[in-house]
Amino acid sequence: MKKLIIALVTLLPALAFASGGAHTLKAPIDPTDKVSLQNGAKLFMNYCSGCHDTQYQRYNRVAKDLDIPLDLMAENLIFTGVKVGNLMVNSTTDKQGAKWFGGAPPDLTLVTRYRGTDWVYTYLKSFYVDPERPFGVNNTLLPGVSMPHVLQSLQGVPTATFETDEKGIKHIVKDEHGFAIITTDGSGELSDGEFDTAVTDITNFLAYSAEPSKLERQSLGYWVMGFLVIFFIFAYLLKKEYWRDVH
Repeated sequence: MKKLIIALVTLLPALAFASGGAHTLKAPIDPTDKVSLQNGAKLFMNYCSGCHDTQYQRYNRVAKDLDIPLDLMAENLIFTGVKVGNLMVNSTTDKQGAKWFGGAPPDLTLVTRYRGTDWVYTYLKSFYVDPERPFGVNNTLLPGVSMPHVLQSLQGVPTATFETDEKGIKHIVKDEHGFAIITTDGSGELSDGEFDTAVTDITNFLAYSAEPSKLERQSLGYWVMGFLVIFFIFAYLLKKEYWRDVH
């Protein structure tokens, strides 16, 4: 037991450094915004689901939770020909993914649970042109990324600003908050503000996918806490009644 405690104390600084090493933006998501969630589902299915599954979700559950008519879901958001009650799995196999990208694209159902919404939001906004990479882009939050910038048609071509230090090493220029300065060429379908909204909506949808019952759970929690308060009052009064004659 003593050795375990010493090991944990030794690892704490390393864990703290690992968790705080990367700067992330605050994701302005709202789990109650159905319009945002609907748009996030549409964008995810059109731009992300070709490679990434959300295999712990079902199409009909998403449709029900986000107020999307089943016929609209089947017609516009299911691209594999499966039934609306099936799990949200694409047609790309792990073997194909490994061949194309060097590794199977991960399932994203729980990505906001283990990465966090801020990380996902920042990651989607951190791509920049890098001719040395296989798909011509890199990512400031996840250097050496092996996926293409699937939202480039929406954002436009993103370019990072570099500077060279006294040793001749190039570094990406960052602002006063530690975030990389990335500009676009204006060729995207969306303006900067609209693209930011699109990334927010995708992140919002992935946060919902990670915990579909979150709002219901929170609502139920208030009722449980109220019950416990009332139960405590009656239990306290009952205790006083039982012990009233005990001296």
